[in-house]
Amino acid sequence: MTLKNSLVAIGTVSLMTLLSACSSSSSTSQDDRYQMKNDRAPKSAPDVSKVEDAHPKYEPYSRQGNKRTYTVRGKSYTVMPSAKDFSQSGYASWYGSKFHGHLTSNGETYDMYSMSAAHKTLPLPSYVKVTNEANNKQVIVRVNDRGPFHEGRIIDLSYAAAYKLDMLGSGTAKVNIETIHIESPESMALDELKDDSIHIIQVVASKDQVRINVLAKELEAKYQVPATVESANGFYRLLLGPIGQSYLANKLLLQIKQDGYPQSYLRKPKAK
Repeated sequence: MTLKNSLVAIGTVSLMTLLSACSSSSSTSQDDRYQMKNDRAPKSAPDVSKVEDAHPKYEPYSRQGNKRTYTVRGKSYTVMPSAKDFSQSGYASWYGSKFHGHLTSNGETYDMYSMSAAHKTLPLPSYVKVTNEANNKQVIVRVNDRGPFHEGRIIDLSYAAAYKLDMLGSGTAKVNIETIHIESPESMALDELKDDSIHIIQVVASKDQVRINVLAKELEAKYQVPATVESANGFYRLLLGPIGQSYLANKLLLQIKQDGYPQSYLRKPKAK
């Protein structure tokens, strides 16, 4: 065989090997990437009774975990644009050792000892309060994965969450889930700027009318906000306002407290 023919033969074999590997990879089931064939509880789990619930906070939705639509086992799912005001009832299951240490749909590492969960359509990450309808036990979990892809199940809980709901033995439980939605700082700021309700700050109350009247003049001059004295049941209440935006009212309230009136508070807004 000539050198040219040898090179051609080697190239052909290499190409066939590559194609074979790609074909094998594409036909491999998703479960083959896990070391275990079947899921199970950990053999020697730490005490998870003291694990704290997830602490809801604002987190931007991830790019990796929020494709608008995706398909699993021939069924398509559409991811919700927001987790706000979502609730659902159905059966919860839990997942453990088989998936522990592997990546979630959110691109994070699954930790079965944390308070996390999987949901088919909630945006990732989301925070959810889960109530076991059989015993009224509740947990708050952070949803960072997709699933469960079994008919009739609405959420897959971590081992720790399932433990705290007392559903490890049964494997599933009838639950109610409610999202805990935290708006972005930008949205909250815009909402405050749009707020045109009237706010009043009650600074102090006293039976000494003379003292309250003197203090009213002092604080009105200091903060450049109208001061009034309200009389009721023998007490005189010093009020500052009206203030037209909650952002400004809260800012002034903080300043007043720092200036020596920690008992001050924001009274219920009055509509214009």
